[in-house]
Amino acid sequence: MAVQTGRTLIDGAAGAIEVASALPEAPRAVAVIAHPHPLYGGTMDNKVITTLAKAYTDAGIAAFRFNFRGVGATAGAHDEGRGESEDLLRVVAHAHAQLPGLPLHMAGFSFGGAITVRASERAPFHQMVLVAPGFRRIAEGGMGEAPDPADPHLGAIGRHTTTNTLVIHGDLDETVPLSDSIAWAAPREVPVAVVPGGEHFFHRKLHILREIVARWIR
Repeated sequence: MAVQTGRTLIDGAAGAIEVASALPEAPRAVAVIAHPHPLYGGTMDNKVITTLAKAYTDAGIAAFRFNFRGVGATAGAHDEGRGESEDLLRVVAHAHAQLPGLPLHMAGFSFGGAITVRASERAPFHQMVLVAPGFRRIAEGGMGEAPDPADPHLGAIGRHTTTNTLVIHGDLDETVPLSDSIAWAAPREVPVAVVPGGEHFFHRKLHILREIVARWIR
C-alpha cells in the first residue's frame, strides 16, 4: 500500500506544532498519536509511536504524529499536561481539516496516553488505544500514589468502554505500574491486553504491540 508521508507546522496556542503525517491511499479514518513525556526524551519519533503509526497506516488509516511543546520544531514549554491537551486537540482539528468526515482514532503512549484520555473528553472518537498510560502525570494525587479511577481528570465513567478503548501494558513495566491501568480500566469495563515480558518501551516486543493494535482497530 502506497503511503504519502510529510511534515508540517500548524498553529497552536503556544506557537507552531510540528506534525508528521502518513496518508495511505483512500484512507478510511484518521488517527492522532501522542508521544511520551517530553522532559524525559519523549518525541513523536519514539519507537512505540512509530509502531502505532505503522499499524494504523497498514489498516488504511491516516496517521498523524506530533511533538509536544518544546520538542523538535514545536514552540513553547512543557505545561504539565494542560497545554499539551489543547495542542492534541489542535492536531485533531488539523487531521479533520485534511481529511474531513472520517472517523477519529486516538492513541497515546505513557504521558501521551494520559493526555489522550484528557483530550478525548472534548473529541468525539471512534476508537482509542492507550499504551502503558501514565495516568499519575495528570491525576489529582500526583506521582506518589495510585490514581483514583473516579478522578475527573481521567475521563468520566462511560466515556471509555469495552467497545471503544483498549489498554496495552507490559507485565514488567517499572515506569508505569500495570496495576494503574487495571484500576482505571476495571470500572469502565475497558479491556487490558498484557504483554508477557514487556517493559515500558516494549523492547523486543514491538511486534506483539503492533499485532494487538492491528487486531483491535476497525
